Amino acid sequence: MISLRAPSPADSVGLPSQAPVVTADLVAATVPAPESLRPWLTELDYIPTVRDRIEPFAHLPQAATTLVLRLPDAGPRDALVIGPQTQAIYSKASKPTGCIRMRLAPGAARTLLGVPAAVLTDRVIRLAELPGAAADLTDELLELGPDEIFPFLEDALPQRISEDRTQHAHRTLLRSAIVEISTGRSVPESATALAVSERQLRNLFTAGVGLSPKHFARIARVRRVLSQAGSTPWAQLAATTGYYDQSHLVADFRSLMGVAPTAFLRGTVPAPTPCRPLHHL
Repeated sequence: MISLRAPSPADSVGLPSQAPVVTADLVAATVPAPESLRPWLTELDYIPTVRDRIEPFAHLPQAATTLVLRLPDAGPRDALVIGPQTQAIYSKASKPTGCIRMRLAPGAARTLLGVPAAVLTDRVIRLAELPGAAADLTDELLELGPDEIFPFLEDALPQRISEDRTQHAHRTLLRSAIVEISTGRSVPESATALAVSERQLRNLFTAGVGLSPKHFARIARVRRVLSQAGSTPWAQLAATTGYYDQSHLVADFRSLMGVAPTAFLRGTVPAPTPCRPLHHL
């Protein structure tokens, strides 16, 4: 387990010179959520302030909803909720800022945030503006360091969360559905294996994840490609990650990442843009 410590103005990281495109995941220190919190959270990571920024900085497509505590060198801290991200974003921060990120478990958005995940897809909303139980903890979370957050939530969350049998059953079914889809099964095959209709399966993903099962699978495949790219021939990588062939891999990668995989590995990516604007419910 990685030991995290509270951020300070002295925290900074030098971005790897060998990486043409630097991703948020590359500079994050990550720990899994404790067992008591896993119905709602999967992991926490800490990205210290990056001072010697090398462009571009990529945020990969992400199927999970993320609670982000922004920790700027100067100025007030902020607590944001970033919904599932359907495509890559290449950003340029306006000022040095570190952050703590917490990934929500599938199906936890309505319980923690008071809205289905579909409301959050490709949006950024202040945590305090949401109607769920987590919003009440905004001020306390902004005062904590990375090592303090999970112990605090283990004490604070259970007494604020109310979940009926139907919500629990849907969350359990969604976890099983994600396993089915992640193994490469189609929507009809997954629905049959889970004894639900295809429509029920799609609705389950839309409400609990914020994406269709197909788009969820596409993001998972592209992230697997990125984890192995450069060390495996493209045709072999296509076969082992669930694509029909190499051309299918390239087309899907371009659709989600904005560029072809070879261009991404060279660092030839879209020009970075400012961070995404805030949305409101």
